[in-house]
Amino acid sequence: MSTPRFLNLPPGVAPHRIETPQGTFAALQALPVSGVVERWPALLVPGLTGSKEDFIAVLMTLAQSGRQVIAVDLRGQYETQGPDDPAAYTCPSLGADIDALAQVIGGGEPIHLVGHSFGGLVAREAVIDGRTRFASFTLMSSGPAAIEGRRARSARETMREVAELGLEHVWHHTLEPEALAAGVSEEIVAFLRKRLLANSPTALRCMTEEVLGMRDRTDELRQIDVPTLVLFGENDDGWSPETQSEMAARLGAESVVVPGAVHSPAVEAPETTAAALVRFWNAAEKHYLDTRSTAM
Repeated sequence: MSTPRFLNLPPGVAPHRIETPQGTFAALQALPVSGVVERWPALLVPGLTGSKEDFIAVLMTLAQSGRQVIAVDLRGQYETQGPDDPAAYTCPSLGADIDALAQVIGGGEPIHLVGHSFGGLVAREAVIDGRTRFASFTLMSSGPAAIEGRRARSARETMREVAELGLEHVWHHTLEPEALAAGVSEEIVAFLRKRLLANSPTALRCMTEEVLGMRDRTDELRQIDVPTLVLFGENDDGWSPETQSEMAARLGAESVVVPGAVHSPAVEAPETTAAALVRFWNAAEKHYLDTRSTAM
């Protein structure tokens, strides 16, 4: 469970709601505190048990690079409503939501896309389906196929408990004790409870099934002409650093290992993560403009 270290919104960051043909999505929008929006926007997609708040620590820094940056809650996640229909929570269905969001945010212009953990698998669907023009794609602590190791075991156990005992039981008997043992503040613990219980149980169950059964689509992603970055913590326990490095090599993509980070670099090392994203985004924009100029 990704755990933000603070909840106060930095300057230039505000709650936002985005209307799309796929529905309305809760978001945090970041704009430059000084200067103007002069670069392409970015869309940040959270992981399975996360939310838009997982990106709070990087939003202001990313926006100060001269762009609008949007972090969203997925369908059925925290403050975005979702139906009880399991078909709404497959990766292709959620990827269609990302397409719709990107098209509204970009307004016809290219947009940078970042997916964290399960959000990377969802965002990958949007890149592969070819409906939207992306300026770049970043897989943040996300792998080629099903999640691995300790997090896979935990996901299976949580899915079983949610189905048998409900979200309240999982919170009080598993997640709250873990948060308290880790020294998480009372304010953040209260937020984590509110967020968990606001999730659609159908969404959590179906998304968990997706992350545990995801097939490898690396070769399909490689066929898409979009600059790709693989960014992960040096101690990642979702997909191993070795798995993510191998995926980057298969993609012919740049990889960035974030020192000291585990599975949530935007929380655990926000400045390093934001600097890597800004550098990558700026290089992708320059490459695109240089290529278009040469073509003309």
